[in-house]
Amino acid sequence: MTAFRFCPACATPLAEISQAEDGGDKVRLRCPACGWTHWNNPVPVLAAIVECVDQGGRVLLARNAAWTHRMFALITGFMEAGESPEDGIRREVAEETALEALDTTLVAVHEFLRMNQVIITFHVRARGEVRLSPELAEYKLFAPEDIRCWRAGTGLALAQWLRSRGHEPQFIDLPPRA
Repeated sequence: MTAFRFCPACATPLAEISQAEDGGDKVRLRCPACGWTHWNNPVPVLAAIVECVDQGGRVLLARNAAWTHRMFALITGFMEAGESPEDGIRREVAEETALEALDTTLVAVHEFLRMNQVIITFHVRARGEVRLSPELAEYKLFAPEDIRCWRAGTGLALAQWLRSRGHEPQFIDLPPRA
């Protein structure tokens, strides 16, 4: 993630400046010349637990092409301006897997502090033939009872969904960050 170093309004170097806000004093990157503030609010990310109705209800997990380890995860992506979370997750599923979303159900909203994100996870029942976008290297279909979750972000939402289906989730540790 690229950090702001200069004010986008006047190009003055930003500084960590404490200022009174609704909840008290808060240190943020601010412009000492014009007062511009970098709020650094969390970014909303969409995630899909894709249940493939054509594949006996198995869940599609995919490996991102940029990942060096063989971890499989939910389909994720950023919400676009002007779209609802439901429209966004339908778009992401179609773009990344070529599957048609039949319906979407909100599962959970979790923080992912490591990436400064808020993850909005949906259960998406989908159909069609899987054709991965270049963003994804491969996919696997899992019976719900065979899925392993990680202990943050989308893993917590997946565990919550598994429990709602009568499966006690099993957890794995993430590989160390590169």
